Amino acid sequence: MVAGINGDKVTAWLMGHVEALKAPVEFTLIAGGHSNLTYKAVDATGRAIVLRRPPLGHVLESAHDMGREHKIISALVGSGVPVAPTLGLCTDPSVNDAPFYLMDFVEGVVLHDHAAAAAMAESDRHALGLHVVEVLGRLHTIDADAVGLGDLGRKEAYLARQLKRWQKQWEASKTHEIPAMEEVGALLAERMPEQVGYGIVHGDYRLGNMMVGPGHIRAVLDWELCTLGDPLADFGYLLNSWTQPGEAGADVAPTGAGGFPDRDELCRRYATATGRDLSGINYYRAFSHWRLAAIGQGVYKRYLVGAMGENRGMDLDTYKTSVSTRAEAALELLTAR
Repeated sequence: MVAGINGDKVTAWLMGHVEALKAPVEFTLIAGGHSNLTYKAVDATGRAIVLRRPPLGHVLESAHDMGREHKIISALVGSGVPVAPTLGLCTDPSVNDAPFYLMDFVEGVVLHDHAAAAAMAESDRHALGLHVVEVLGRLHTIDADAVGLGDLGRKEAYLARQLKRWQKQWEASKTHEIPAMEEVGALLAERMPEQVGYGIVHGDYRLGNMMVGPGHIRAVLDWELCTLGDPLADFGYLLNSWTQPGEAGADVAPTGAGGFPDRDELCRRYATATGRDLSGINYYRAFSHWRLAAIGQGVYKRYLVGAMGENRGMDLDTYKTSVSTRAEAALELLTAR
């Protein structure tokens, strides 16, 4: 038995909806997911596909919408943004207690940490970094209406909507007081810049959410937070994840392995690709730290109450501390002179 998968019912559904799949199908939980659960399914011929479903147990309102995530990925196939082709969507809860969708399994590696990146040739790291910002620029210049995603969300007032959403998430998931979270939330609302245009915003765009090959992205993963809005929030988030050698956390961050383009080069490339003004990017970096802290608090609480299944070796105290660290980083960016 694999937690979150009703093997017999799911296999029967797959046989009727995925062409040329052969029973039996073996399911394994793919390590690394802390929100929606991701499984690798391998059939009798060795063919591999991926199944995504919501976390076990109660989830926050409007979160973990499988149909929405399936729609986004399907719309982006052929757009120049690499994604795994979708294979089907099941909305019948009698099959697996919750909706799920299927994608092709894309071969490659995920650079979750320093060691994974260090195993890649240095020249490939630099090329990959350039491709990362190139793909983000492509995503942010796609006409959402033209690819069928114009109704994905409101195109305006992105920051206001996000601040409201993640403040609600923070309050719903709070298990202890973090004063910096409250202070940053107030400062972000007070200093909110005017949004210029809109784009498709991934919401969690970083190396840990990409299947990569030597020097390029093979598939961008984890689209559950995607919406329409201010693309600079995506770019600020990417910069936060782009830890450089010698900085705090460089010994664990993939980009801390060295060889990647630095933040200044990413900024130049992104500005050239999109024509966007990056003079206020520190606000967006602060916002992204604060938002990630709110997301992290939600994950922490779900693990705390057992809604994500087994901890799989997760250190809850360390994760709890990381929420405060993010909040403090956001405050530093907002108060720096």
